[in-house]
Amino acid sequence: MDAESSLDIRAVKSIERKLAEANLSLNRHATLSTPSPTLSVEEMESTHGMPWTDTMGESDHPDPLLYMPFWEWQLEHMKDSLTNLKADESSLADFGYMDNEKKKARIINQCYSSDEYRKIRMTYYDAGDNTQVFNSVWYPDPKYNLPVLGIDLLSFNRKKYLAIVDFQPLHNNEEDHALTYEHRLKPIKDHYESLKGRMSSKFYDETQFFSQQMLFARFEDESVVSDDLFPAFQRYVKLHNKLIKEVEPDLEGQEAVLDRQREYDTYSAERDPATGLFAAMFGKEWADDFVFDFLFSLSERKEGGLQIPPMFGGGGPPGKPPQGAPQSKGQMNKQKVSQ
Repeated sequence: MDAESSLDIRAVKSIERKLAEANLSLNRHATLSTPSPTLSVEEMESTHGMPWTDTMGESDHPDPLLYMPFWEWQLEHMKDSLTNLKADESSLADFGYMDNEKKKARIINQCYSSDEYRKIRMTYYDAGDNTQVFNSVWYPDPKYNLPVLGIDLLSFNRKKYLAIVDFQPLHNNEEDHALTYEHRLKPIKDHYESLKGRMSSKFYDETQFFSQQMLFARFEDESVVSDDLFPAFQRYVKLHNKLIKEVEPDLEGQEAVLDRQREYDTYSAERDPATGLFAAMFGKEWADDFVFDFLFSLSERKEGGLQIPPMFGGGGPPGKPPQGAPQSKGQMNKQKVSQ
């Protein structure tokens, strides 16, 4: 197959993925159909041995997977609370699982949808005590004009911790959403002094796509994770689900909401500091595809791919892909989904 044909196929796959994720039955796309999932939620949930109980890396702690309780609670809550929850297999072949055996790091990604949410993606990155990450983003179905729920929890060397949980606004003014919500978040945030930090402007402009009630914390006392962060995370997730059940669907406005979700993805893809970590562990080509085709799949890919920002843990962009990291998607697909 020549290079031009390969590019055409890749472009078609990218377009089909974005249409599927949009989950809209618009007339101009009537000739394109989204294949029904073949994995059940339970089968997706257990891929690659999840939930893991031990780390691939090195750890001196009895609970090496610091944020796995967040992953497990979220999945159970989704199954109990959402309508017609479905597993989305569209990105599993390329991004379901990846590891770097030499550096003892691995990443797993899962994606779901429901009547309430167009896309719920979940990522767990495990490198032992060196790094633990849980990341999840909940995109409301575009018929609901509501903020995106964003969750980003990181641990470095089990000494430094970073947490962000927020109802990330799609509009500049809160009143432009179907329901206002910051007054309902404030009592939760007020209860947790440890989660009232301010974001640095190093990576993001907190006036764009971040609310005034964002939970933000940098801390060194790990007890904050279980004592404050876990219950606050649960309360934010439950409130977001409650909002989506309170608002009336607006079919006429869904195109505008989807456009704003697209802008959110583009903004985030260009600034996410974790891309440096992914590039260092798995190679820049894989990191580019992962960010644009899975994490922020409605974003527009710029020529030349990502400009890798500094990583949260310090460290800059990698020069060459690390030894043992794959150079292409074809090399990456070494483990199939377990069913």
